[in-house]
Amino acid sequence: MIDVPIMLKAYRLMCRAKAMDEIYEANRNICKYVHSTSRGHEAIQLATAFQLQPQDFVSPYYRDESILLGLGFSPYELMLQLLAKGDDPFTGGREYYSHPNYRGADKPTIIHQSSATGMQAIPTTGIAQGIQYLEEVRSPLLKKGSSGELPVALCSLGDASVTEGEVSEAFQFAVLKQLPIIYLVQDNDWGISVTAEEARAMNAYEFAAGFKGMNRMQVDGSDFVASYEMMKEVFDLVRKERKPYLVHAAVPLLSHHTSGVRKEFYRSKEDWEEHLKKDPLPKLRKALLEKGVDEQEIELIEKGAVSCIANGFEKAVQAAEPDPAYIEDHIFSFTPVIEEKGERSPRGGKKIIMVDAALYAIREIMEDHSEAILYGQDVGRRLGGVFRETATLAELFGDHRVFNTAIQEAYIIGSTVGMSAVGLKPIVEVQFGDYIFPGLNQLASEISKSCYLSCGKFPVSMVLRVPVGAYGGGGPYHSGCVETTLLSIKGIKVVYPSNAADMKGLMKAAFFDPNPVVILEHKGLYWSKVPLTEDAKTIEPSKDYIIPLGKGNVVLYAVNEAVDHGESCLVITYGMGVHWAKTSAREFNGRIEVLDLRSLFPLDEELIYERVKLHGKCLVLTEEQQNNSFAESLAGRISKNCFQFLDAPVEVLGALNIPAVPMNMTLENAMLPNAEKVSEVLRKLLDY
Repeated sequence: MIDVPIMLKAYRLMCRAKAMDEIYEANRNICKYVHSTSRGHEAIQLATAFQLQPQDFVSPYYRDESILLGLGFSPYELMLQLLAKGDDPFTGGREYYSHPNYRGADKPTIIHQSSATGMQAIPTTGIAQGIQYLEEVRSPLLKKGSSGELPVALCSLGDASVTEGEVSEAFQFAVLKQLPIIYLVQDNDWGISVTAEEARAMNAYEFAAGFKGMNRMQVDGSDFVASYEMMKEVFDLVRKERKPYLVHAAVPLLSHHTSGVRKEFYRSKEDWEEHLKKDPLPKLRKALLEKGVDEQEIELIEKGAVSCIANGFEKAVQAAEPDPAYIEDHIFSFTPVIEEKGERSPRGGKKIIMVDAALYAIREIMEDHSEAILYGQDVGRRLGGVFRETATLAELFGDHRVFNTAIQEAYIIGSTVGMSAVGLKPIVEVQFGDYIFPGLNQLASEISKSCYLSCGKFPVSMVLRVPVGAYGGGGPYHSGCVETTLLSIKGIKVVYPSNAADMKGLMKAAFFDPNPVVILEHKGLYWSKVPLTEDAKTIEPSKDYIIPLGKGNVVLYAVNEAVDHGESCLVITYGMGVHWAKTSAREFNGRIEVLDLRSLFPLDEELIYERVKLHGKCLVLTEEQQNNSFAESLAGRISKNCFQFLDAPVEVLGALNIPAVPMNMTLENAMLPNAEKVSEVLRKLLDY
């Protein structure tokens, strides 16, 4: 039976939530930033919050202020975020109301999550995946409760969000691996102005029946006592059985969808009155009276809540605004790799191909770092990657550290948020650049913004490998280059090696970087099978070799005489372009210098501008379609920063501006740059 003190605590917090909703509504001119409140959802939210322990993880969604109150955050702290104040404890004024993140010993961990509806399901399932791994290997990173209780991950969702495909990916992985996670689905029958009947063929409880192994419960989420008893049972089961559960809680919506989408815009009087009948506050008040609690005590709680909220609101209104001087803080977490170390070409070493350089780098990482895990499609024991880039790793490190996933690019990418949050360092793979797009939502909405919007508390340490590039008739869905798309996302790093030594050195740097790093790996360079790419093979660097991200490399210098007479030209490129440029340079008797960027972001602008100013003529070469590309953007920056040193306009050469790489190899060759096309542009520049 539930104790009266717990019911009184819940009632006190419910009254505060109601008073918060009312004071926000009465001060709309002050509460100008868009927000939602938990009115109608308080009972199930508090019942859930009271089960959570400090070793747990919780991902609230944007209507979950009562969960935060139940965890012990003060109304004043929440109001600082509501008003986007500088002392907002979660994001320093950068994020919406009820978008918390927290890392501390006294409360559950709350990773950053976006407002993108339902997207928290994948990162939070990644947390449960990480917890399971830590349990399996008996890692000291696994946090337990004071009495040895195991951690649980809780993901809170609105019922309308369950129609998102990424929620299905999360459910699929949770039941496949039987992860210790609870999905709390709060169903108020609305998805903004869309009714459940308009948008859904079934509710979340019915939908979850299709996922074999998903345990399910239903509860009246407006009844605190029933909700508390249900959530206690579910938490106890998950702590013990380590299985996924979905709880479907029916709740009323007693306020606006958000402050910007008001109830009078879309709700009928009849609908509103029906929801008011289910208000959890009078239900709990009646239950307290039936338990013998004196009505005067209840009235004191009600008056105290109003006073508490009024005082907190006045204080929050007076709090300082954020200081714009710090607006660029926490875009990235500090990386320890700041200089090149180790031997690039050890004496007596053997040449290796690029695909082996990546394999050896990951093998060495996993030998020394038990927190490193590798997963993706077909990377496991049987195949070891479609390019054999992970061959033998599962045999060496076990199926718990190197394993296959389903065809779920969003899950592969987004789960790294949760894995990183529990202290693991995932290395994941998308099979081809053309297939990265299903995962871009997680990369852009969750991963890239996590460090910045959590004020540095949750950088996502992950490495994402992406084979790219065209050769040999790969066709329109296995040949694409995606660097411009990725570089438009702020908060991630992107590197692009052109040879084996750089592959190994950049892979190591990417792993040790506490931020998300995407490694674009040209599959045409993996084995140096493409003519004139023999230079992609290099001596294998030493085990401790590492290249800091953001450092370019001049791989071919022009002769001094040509430079001194103004008869030289610089080619700035990366990936396959390095080999086209070096081949073309053979025609020009030392007049061509080739700069391999290696890292596209961060970008070595200092080296670029230094070499452009030296030569006065410049070609930016890319394999991507040219229009609106990274290469054209870079050319624009060069023109602006080196204008007075240029002897000719900065040229750009890329692939033809067609939507895809054709299958036919004659057409493929016609689309792509090559050494001959590079030479044609260089002749014009040198004769300018």
